[in-house]
Amino acid sequence: MPVASRIIRSTLHIESLFTGMPAVVSKPATIRPLEKPTTRRRYRPSTPTKPPRRTSKNPAKHFIANLDMPELPPFNEPPYSNPTLVPAKSTFSFEQAKSHLIKADTRFEQLFASVQCQPFEQSEPINPFRNLVASVLGIGGKHIRHRFLRLFDRSLPEEVPLTHEQEMMYEFPSPGRVASVSAEILRTTRMNESQAEHVLDIAKRFVGGRLSSEKLVNASDEQAEETIVGLVGKEKADIFAITTLRRPNILPVGSPKTQKGLLNWVLSSHEPENYPLYINPTRLPKPNQDELEKSDVKVTEPVDATPTPEVSTLAVKVKESNSKQLDGVLVVPTNPVQLPEGMTLDTLKARANREEATGRYLLPNEMEALTASWKPYRSLGVFYMWALVGKAK
Repeated sequence: MPVASRIIRSTLHIESLFTGMPAVVSKPATIRPLEKPTTRRRYRPSTPTKPPRRTSKNPAKHFIANLDMPELPPFNEPPYSNPTLVPAKSTFSFEQAKSHLIKADTRFEQLFASVQCQPFEQSEPINPFRNLVASVLGIGGKHIRHRFLRLFDRSLPEEVPLTHEQEMMYEFPSPGRVASVSAEILRTTRMNESQAEHVLDIAKRFVGGRLSSEKLVNASDEQAEETIVGLVGKEKADIFAITTLRRPNILPVGSPKTQKGLLNWVLSSHEPENYPLYINPTRLPKPNQDELEKSDVKVTEPVDATPTPEVSTLAVKVKESNSKQLDGVLVVPTNPVQLPEGMTLDTLKARANREEATGRYLLPNEMEALTASWKPYRSLGVFYMWALVGKAK
């Protein structure tokens, strides 16, 4: 018998003498050696679990984003069979404007022949209230606009219309109907607080008579700008003046897309082989796009997202002869654009290559000087600047 077993038995015997309990001896435990696994287990890393979805700290915002269509307050619609529209007729001769721009730069002849100059060649009136609301919505406006329409007409489908023509078939709510709801109700369409307040402000101005199609049409450029800037901002006001009010001599100096298009226009006139220029109709403002401006330019002034101009037939109409060239029509220059005093070609090249950080492609006074020969029809030239695609070789 092993020594350890004898010691254990003696200890238990002595303990039983004191306690009076019989000693119970258990068999020693058998320790088995570790067995090597016959097959090697393949290591499989554990699948990381997704972190819990963060919920908004503001219950109101989370609630509004997921809220179903709210019940609207009762409203007796006054006679509003047709909204007062901006007439389709122009205040100037389009043919005279074409001749003037072609004389200033022969490249405009190719542009007019390639792409129809909307909105100045359109023949349909425009609802300014609808366009101002679209200007406020800005980025993401296509989806928010559809929710806005469904808010006042529950018979509309939930799906966002694919084409502008489909959307134009939907009835737009009157200013009075919009003014009858609260900002909280408008925010259920996923407008932010500022957008909802601006939409209400515009609606109430139309209802109260402070704003109307007649006042916008009869106002001077300066008066119209002063009225609209307070509602949608300077850049949006300029786009609205061109695409809705059809003002012929507007220059959006704060628009990065206009700046870049004009810069490419000037560079290509001096060195067309190094700076080829194309006109791409798909870059022109379309009603189904969420925004006109998508630029990485950091401007010196805060610029709101420039909206999609809500013109009823603003969709670009390419002439039949060029319908197969949507990828870009080469614009061939004949004479270089005269540079204003103090401006050099090297400076413009540095701007195009982003080597000179000015906060913008062109400064306002530079844009004024470079388009001086376009006056008094700058708006038509600006419309084509939005479609220009240029890149240094």
